Amino acid sequence: MYTYPASETIPVGVVMRRSAGVTRWVQWAWKALAILPGAGPAEWKLLREDGSATEFHAGTRPLTLYRSDTEAYVHELGSREPSVYIVLRRRAAGGDLPLELVLITASPYEAQDYEDSGEDIVEKVAMPQGMQDWVRSYVARHHEEEAFIKRRRDRARVDGDQDGIGDARINQTTDVYRAPTRKAVVQ
Repeated sequence: MYTYPASETIPVGVVMRRSAGVTRWVQWAWKALAILPGAGPAEWKLLREDGSATEFHAGTRPLTLYRSDTEAYVHELGSREPSVYIVLRRRAAGGDLPLELVLITASPYEAQDYEDSGEDIVEKVAMPQGMQDWVRSYVARHHEEEAFIKRRRDRARVDGDQDGIGDARINQTTDVYRAPTRKAVVQ
């Protein structure tokens, strides 16, 4: 019997667009436009210029599907527009290319983890149909639906015990949760 590998990887390129900023404080606005499944290696290769907008092949990174993340892939494939997530990080130096391509993932759960840190930028890009088919076939081979098991309460009766007198090891004659009484102030 053939066993499938626990993960599958393909190289994916990211197309980024740089356009003029809309405020005087932001010189450039960056947006992830598309992905290029099976792309070769590239680092900020100029693709085209259109007036003040410029498109780059920002880089190629591996997109890896893991057997343990199939629930996330099922969730993403069931969305209105299945997407992949591009994780970008600001470079310390800034300059013309202030972003570093960190990760490409098909898992919305992993993307959420990067988004929660607040240090990274996560862009959502539509997943091409061929990649959807690849992810769907991976899920079909590896996903095992977990049955919902309702938690049962134990049958211990807790209402017979007196509650509210605090720790049984401390000698208390009154209710520790009662409102404090006002004592006369001695002068």
